[in-house]
Amino acid sequence: MGGAHMENYLRTPIKEIIGKYPPVGALLEEFRIGCVPCSVGTCLLADIVEIHNLSPEDEGTLMTGIAGIVFPGMVVALPEPRSRRSETTRKFSYSPPMKALVEEHRHIKRFLAVLPAVIDRFDARSEADRALVHDGLDFVRSYADRFHHAKEEDILFACFDPGLDILKAMREDHERGRAHVRAAGEALVRCDGEGIAANLHGYAGVLAEHIKKEDEILYPWMDRNFSMRQVGELFARFRAVDERFAEDRKKYESFVGRLEDAYA
Repeated sequence: MGGAHMENYLRTPIKEIIGKYPPVGALLEEFRIGCVPCSVGTCLLADIVEIHNLSPEDEGTLMTGIAGIVFPGMVVALPEPRSRRSETTRKFSYSPPMKALVEEHRHIKRFLAVLPAVIDRFDARSEADRALVHDGLDFVRSYADRFHHAKEEDILFACFDPGLDILKAMREDHERGRAHVRAAGEALVRCDGEGIAANLHGYAGVLAEHIKKEDEILYPWMDRNFSMRQVGELFARFRAVDERFAEDRKKYESFVGRLEDAYA
């Protein structure tokens, strides 16, 4: 890698750095950067700093910490801070199309919040309980996936290089969620209460973390890279999807409200 210059590491895949220096993974976790569990892991260190929009202060602290792990006891030349965010601007501000996606996330999170109570009270012998889980899976397949995730995969992600690691990770999350939903549906047909519970819990875990990554990392990063023209085009295309899905959207959002009333 050359001499004691952190600049040399900025173009190195983060999993390669963590593989050689495992304490770097723990350090990243302190900054809420979850590279260790990520199954893609080819993001460059420089890209991670940009995507996570660290403040100059946090970026300096992180780089100093990594330098101490990689070059213990040595004086290291650190790169100039690349991020511009002030420490006081952690609150997220979204463009109109991103705000629409965040609002859809809000309804999905409402569903996820009540899901543990649904699972706890579920009786596989009860026709009413099985019907309720069937309706919940319908919400996930239709609202969370065909409506919301289709907006992301078919429209939003297409604005960027499909080879970007962060997009690969988001798509992988979608597929993991779909796998849990398929398995829960198969368990429902078998009246397998344990299989239903395990896969609904699995789905909730995947989606909760996925939404957090999108709201706090992906969407703000995308907004920083969009032109005003792109924002306008996205808004128009999202609105067209909303119009096609309008009646179903009301139905599924009302379903979540009824679920909350029944299990609050």
